[in-house]
Amino acid sequence: MGAAVNVTNGNFKEVVLDAQVPVLADFWAEWCVPCKMVGPILEQLAEDYKDKLKVAKINVDEQGELASRYNIVSIPTIMLFHKGEVARQQVGAVPRKVLEEMVKDYVQ
Repeated sequence: MGAAVNVTNGNFKEVVLDAQVPVLADFWAEWCVPCKMVGPILEQLAEDYKDKLKVAKINVDEQGELASRYNIVSIPTIMLFHKGEVARQQVGAVPRKVLEEMVKDYVQ
């Protein structure tokens, strides 16, 4: 692990739902400026927590079915999946501290 993984409808179950560690799923789009602001923070978290947390990038323009399944209406939306379920959710670009607070109870 260590780098964010691009997720599609085809690998979502394997990468996110069946993951052995918590997963921060970033629902984003190429044209979204706030998404571009939070992207490097997520990459850094993927590296810093590489054995304890997975970061998944889900492009809502390309993966509309996943965005629809999770009722994504604003991006970036960052969801924390734990044992296949949404444990926490954050909408909008936020500082690293907020994301670390979001995952702290789930990373061992």
